[in-house]
Amino acid sequence: MSDEMILVTGATGKTGRRVARLLGERGVPVRAVSRSATPSFDWADRATWEAALRGATGVYVVHPGLGSRQAADDVAAFARRAAAAGVRHAVLLSTPSGAWDPAGEHVLAAERALEDAGPDWTVLRVRWFFQNFSEDFLYDPVLSGEVRLPAGDGKEAFVDAEDIAEVAVTALTEAGHAGRHYELSGPRLMTFGDAVAEIARATGRDLSYVPLAPEAYEREQRAQGVPEEWVRLTVGLYDHVRSGGLASLGDGVRQALGRAPRDFSEYAGTTARQGLWNP
Repeated sequence: MSDEMILVTGATGKTGRRVARLLGERGVPVRAVSRSATPSFDWADRATWEAALRGATGVYVVHPGLGSRQAADDVAAFARRAAAAGVRHAVLLSTPSGAWDPAGEHVLAAERALEDAGPDWTVLRVRWFFQNFSEDFLYDPVLSGEVRLPAGDGKEAFVDAEDIAEVAVTALTEAGHAGRHYELSGPRLMTFGDAVAEIARATGRDLSYVPLAPEAYEREQRAQGVPEEWVRLTVGLYDHVRSGGLASLGDGVRQALGRAPRDFSEYAGTTARQGLWNP
């Protein structure tokens, strides 16, 4: 549509910047916002929301604190303002119930708030990103040669951030995706040990995964100066993996895009050839 304009929140994040890029490649006008952008967008400052929403017909919603009561309240208020501003379709980046908060109540509350606000909606429930190993908190451990985590042998259906972005863009620009909950995962279940072994094969490096007890992981993180809030959050996330809470596959990529999701081995090979894991 000639008057289409998509607002992308979290535009500096792993999925947000990919969503903005793909929209631009399709010729769709984009307003990519963050706290450092112009106009500025800050979840903690609701006075910034109006300018960001002005003229938007669609919005990609990423809240960094998803799983907290505050995030649920923010998404509810934002969704109402988006509806009043004329947004016709909103896509929320979410997670499986219980992945971020033990009971899943705050994640579900955020989803329901979006669903009740008025515009068409699509919810993307995603798993651990492949790119956590190359763009985020698991990158330095991979470079060090030893990935030490309290995830045990629990399995997870790691997913590619590129697949997530493509589903989001498709939902925002094409018909047939309103009112859908897409469970987005990769094509197979893997342990963190499996993922590290794939990276080792792709790079030719000697890498190891060391499963830690939660208490040992907490001590190591605190000794490295990691904030206590992040220590508690990540221990809970790894516990959910270790206990088998995420040992299931989702078919959302195929449902939305008509193709299989990208496999971790392809990601590992591509990333290794780019030299990102060279010590």
